[in-house]
Amino acid sequence: MSELKRLSPEAIPASLARADRYRLLNEPEQSESICLDILAIDPGHQEALVTLLLALTEQFDQQMGKAFTAAQAVVPRLEDDYKQVYYRGLIFERRANSHLRTGGPGVGKVAYDWYRRAMECYEEAIEIRPPGNDEPILRWNSCVRIIERHPQVKPAAEPDFHPMLE
Repeated sequence: MSELKRLSPEAIPASLARADRYRLLNEPEQSESICLDILAIDPGHQEALVTLLLALTEQFDQQMGKAFTAAQAVVPRLEDDYKQVYYRGLIFERRANSHLRTGGPGVGKVAYDWYRRAMECYEEAIEIRPPGNDEPILRWNSCVRIIERHPQVKPAAEPDFHPMLE
């Protein structure tokens, strides 16, 4: 196996721009690779961490388990409490979206649970957001609209359990 080559610190800005471009070209694995190269020389680079997280969430349709776990592992590396809770919500929302796209039995209930988790995070983010930053409000509203637009996205029904009384 070949050994990875290291970027120079001067290459970080252009490499980060390239990672964003690959995300826009729907090549999240390439974007992920570039972010990993940046983080190898600057492990706390916040923009690279956010771009990595987004690139991982864009891979949910192809490899949910691995990409979801990897995206969640990025969150604690974000230095700001607001960003941690906001991006945790984004991970949950994108997981819900992926479930809706891939379909299958019971997908509406699964997606609903993930949307609700996302909305809980967005509610928390709304409380601690920087002034003028309404991103968590926009994301909350998007979740509400998706739930309203897709009738199959609903909570699991409560079990119809009636204990017998003596």
